[in-house]
Amino acid sequence: MSDEPNITQLAADLIKAAEEVKKAAETTNAELKNLGKVTDETKQTADQALVKHNEISARLTEIEQKMVQRTAEPQERKSVGQLVTENEEVKSWIKSGGKGRVSVAVKAIISALTTDANGSAGDLIVPQRQPEIIMPGLRTMSMRDLITPGSTNSNAIQYVKETGFTNNAGTVSETSGATKPQSEIKFDLVTAAVSTIAHWVLATKQILDDVPQLMSYIDGRLRYGLAFVEDNQILNGSGTGTDLNGIYTQATAFVPPTTIAGPVTKIDVIRLAMLQAFLAELPPTGVVMHPTDWATIELVKDTTGRHIIGNPQDGTAPRLWRLPVVETPAMTADKYLVGAFKLGAQLFDREEATVEISTEDSDNFRKNLVTIRAEERAALAVYRPEAFIKGDFPASITAATKAP
Repeated sequence: MSDEPNITQLAADLIKAAEEVKKAAETTNAELKNLGKVTDETKQTADQALVKHNEISARLTEIEQKMVQRTAEPQERKSVGQLVTENEEVKSWIKSGGKGRVSVAVKAIISALTTDANGSAGDLIVPQRQPEIIMPGLRTMSMRDLITPGSTNSNAIQYVKETGFTNNAGTVSETSGATKPQSEIKFDLVTAAVSTIAHWVLATKQILDDVPQLMSYIDGRLRYGLAFVEDNQILNGSGTGTDLNGIYTQATAFVPPTTIAGPVTKIDVIRLAMLQAFLAELPPTGVVMHPTDWATIELVKDTTGRHIIGNPQDGTAPRLWRLPVVETPAMTADKYLVGAFKLGAQLFDREEATVEISTEDSDNFRKNLVTIRAEERAALAVYRPEAFIKGDFPASITAATKAP
């Protein structure tokens, strides 16, 4: 009796798992539409449904491949007896009447042939195949999670921005006819265009049919590629051509609001940048820096050799001066960004990341190829550039020690 699960039952389980994945996708879309985000519970349910679906699919594929191997016609292999009797030395010995003795190194004959030819043992020595695909290191994306989410049905976002305010409010006489002071407020219309992030790969139609998990892998890698570029665009987009106008690009340069006695450290610089944001009446909510800079901050020790920031055995979230710290390779080393992220910027999704497959591309149909394309469309609105303070650590440390 085979210990393999019944194929019919596995197929039924696969259909049920697909329905659970579909249900999770519908719940995700509903929460994005109604709440503007996906709850942790829904994310966990969706992940579990997808993992279960992929496991059943892979198991079913494995059983099908085993069945094909069992029914395949075995290739012709010569026995040891055939190898001996067909050996030229043996033939000469038999022809001479079998006088004396003859020794045939059968092991040498077999091991010397490592192809698929008759008499070869090549197919008996095969590399050990690991079933899973070894993925490269993945970056944790962070910038989208920092700012306010949004959606749009247009190709651009327009918003009115206050660009000037002259406050002349003051006390006036109660005398009839006294003139009141006039203040000035200036507004500008700002447009943030929707940008497309996309890429594609070619694959054979047969390999996607024969190895279902490969499609899931490609789907995931293409989506990761979009998120990788999006993360960098939100932070560093140049604002020219098709680039988003990134937060760091538009942020206000660090100008020390006060000086402090030296020596000045990176920790001090972050606190002064926070003060600059506070004085602009835009309280900061987070800090972004390169992992190298955060590592050098965490490794700072006092005169007794103890670490100042946290405990090496403590797994608490990174925080500095009450604010969460986001360490990302998207930020250049020796640079930092402090800001009121939820208040100052918003990302609008025009088209969420989607993956599509087509045979109607170039000569794909004739060559049994498919084009797999991943694409997303989004716009970034930075409402208040003064809500973000940026700078270089070396220059900021020098500036903080000089009188304004």
